[in-house]
Amino acid sequence: MPEKSKSGLEKIVLAGIGALATTAEKSAEMLDELVKRGELTIEQGKTRNEELKHTVKTTLSETGKPADDAVSDVINNFDKLTSDELAI
Repeated sequence: MPEKSKSGLEKIVLAGIGALATTAEKSAEMLDELVKRGELTIEQGKTRNEELKHTVKTTLSETGKPADDAVSDVINNFDKLTSDELAI
């Protein structure tokens, strides 16, 4: 159908269909991007958790204290932390 013979209503309907198709495509792209970001966040969390475990084990082995004593020390000194230290 030639462009000049389309009515205004037909153009509006076609524009709506085009907008719907574009929205669906963009939504799919956005969903894929969010999934990738979520996967990266999970992997980063796993890595940080492993680093933290390693740091705690190293610290405990360096201090020579049993884990229960080290945890008790942290709990007992928690209220002595400054607001800057707590923000970290």
